[in-house]
Amino acid sequence: MRLIDAFRLGITPRLAFSGAGGKTTALFRLGREFLEVPPDRPAGSKTIFLAATTHMAIDQLPMADWHITLREEEPVASPAAGWPSGLLLFTGPSGQDGRTAGLSLAQMDQLFTCSKMSQIPLLVEADGSRQRPLKAPATHEPVIPAWVDTVVVLAGLSGLGKPLTAQWVHRPERFGDLAGLPLGQSVSAEALVRVLIHPSGGLQGIPEGARRIVLLNQADNAELQAAARMMAPDLLHAYQAVVIASIGLQETAGIQAVHEPTAGVILAAGAASRFGQPKQMLPWHGKPLVWHAVRTALDAGLAPVVVVTGHAADQVQAALAGLPVELAYNPDWASGQSTSVITGLQHLPSQVGSVVFLLADQPLVPAGLVHGLIETHAAACVSIVAPLVQGQRANPVLFDCRTFPDLLSLTGDVGGRALFSRYPVSWLSWNDDSVLFDVDTLQDYQALLGLPDTKVGT
Repeated sequence: MRLIDAFRLGITPRLAFSGAGGKTTALFRLGREFLEVPPDRPAGSKTIFLAATTHMAIDQLPMADWHITLREEEPVASPAAGWPSGLLLFTGPSGQDGRTAGLSLAQMDQLFTCSKMSQIPLLVEADGSRQRPLKAPATHEPVIPAWVDTVVVLAGLSGLGKPLTAQWVHRPERFGDLAGLPLGQSVSAEALVRVLIHPSGGLQGIPEGARRIVLLNQADNAELQAAARMMAPDLLHAYQAVVIASIGLQETAGIQAVHEPTAGVILAAGAASRFGQPKQMLPWHGKPLVWHAVRTALDAGLAPVVVVTGHAADQVQAALAGLPVELAYNPDWASGQSTSVITGLQHLPSQVGSVVFLLADQPLVPAGLVHGLIETHAAACVSIVAPLVQGQRANPVLFDCRTFPDLLSLTGDVGGRALFSRYPVSWLSWNDDSVLFDVDTLQDYQALLGLPDTKVGT
């Protein structure tokens, strides 16, 4: 997987890196990706702008194809002959300390204008960390221009478990204040999360409306990767994505996983005319089937969970009272499942990276299966993830947000499976064939009544 894909970047991003633990490497790796595998950029666009609003080590400058030094307040203008191809790095003059100066915000604004006119991606390094894996920002940093649309905050996982000292953390006193951690104590994953989600920590200086991404870098072994996975849910309360990686300048970026908010949509709008009554309200172990579907979604960590109602909407609403779900009424429910799919999608927030569709008449689906879909998607950001049980495709199914436009264009009594022929499907093997059970007939329901609720206590 490329950083371009992990960050979901468009044709001409205006992206800034902040934090610690590999910003410069990530900056140049991303720039090379744009040159090597252009994401459908206009033909002939082979120029990438890199810039620094902070100091940059002189020995890092050769990683660029062109280094353009701008003196203080020197204006930036497009050359008459056009920009050369390759990575163009813009910095201030070199100093006797072995570092370049950062560009002013005025110079950055001029560079942005040039990049916009020529449709050139612009990538910015926005603060320094003295090559430490972790840091806390000073009050004046990071220096991120207001027009930046994506901010990637880095943290080097090699700093986990290390003492809170200047050897491992840039500005350890400040880090300790934000984390509630005394100097000299080991930096835990929980302490790092507190710094990253603090308004005066990782979130400081991010322009309003910019996409926020955490890059947990230096995940060089299974232990650190596991720690990063445990951090992801808490980080997703403040960021749109958490990328776990070990980034170098090699051909591949070494990305292990991309965690994004995954929503749940429960389709519970039908009348079940062939069954004779609304199946979503059939009782099982003291609760209606729709309640069991909601519990599966919540236990799997889906958020938000949207229940699409239609027929018997008032009954469904009463049955789910007190649960942390959103109800979305589909007035056109009789026109087929596509209308409920569309209604559910239209109620999701824009930062959702994927959605799992669950059916109200399949109460035996465990939260573990849903979590497996989420983990499979996180590992490769595939378009569709579906269970495969004894050679049969099953529900529920996860859809990446890149499929949402096609889902929104569905018509008639069809669901998301209409997209299986348009996108590659990643299959999750599942050995428990009980997930194939659904309530289609009265005999099915009678059989269900004799089955235990194996999810009790999970």
